[in-house]
Amino acid sequence: MVTIAPLTSAERTPWEALFRMYIAFYGRTEPDELYDAKWHELTAGTRIHALGARLDGDLVGITHFFIHPSTSGPDQCYLQDLFTAQEARGKGVARALIAAVGDWARERGCARLYWHTHESTR
Repeated sequence: MVTIAPLTSAERTPWEALFRMYIAFYGRTEPDELYDAKWHELTAGTRIHALGARLDGDLVGITHFFIHPSTSGPDQCYLQDLFTAQEARGKGVARALIAAVGDWARERGCARLYWHTHESTR
């Protein structure tokens, strides 16, 4: 069973491993400082947010998202990053993460949740 919850301080290492794989998927490399800075921002939960997916207690998926204003209505939520470990694919991890972000956004009055992804993942 997939469980979704905010990241914990004990998940820093597995989060970074997943995020590095996500960055590599897009053909990018980032300096170590980026991971340190984003971890602190994500766990502070004030500007950007994160949820983790767990199978049998192991972190196997992550999502990063944030709220932004809209000029023509209520705020919107942008799901920026979504990644699941190869061994967890096909087990509902991504679907559960997206649903959890949707619930989070609705609870905060967002009118819309949206996500842009690489065309090869559709």
